[in-house]
Amino acid sequence: MKKILVILFLISAAALTADAQCPMCKASVESGMKEANSKGRGLNDGILYLLATPYIAIAIIGGIWYNKRRK
Repeated sequence: MKKILVILFLISAAALTADAQCPMCKASVESGMKEANSKGRGLNDGILYLLATPYIAIAIIGGIWYNKRRK
């Protein structure tokens, strides 16, 4: 068990930094920030939507499971 934990720690500690956006998206957002249009805001809204979706799905599944176990 200790070996597995050490290996997992080393793998997570050795993670490389990565850019989160493709170069085209990054260029589009950077140019949009200078021109004050809504591309950057739309990208941020999309990121929040993608972030919230798994949590909502887990909450729904947990709620259904809780209601079934309570009955």
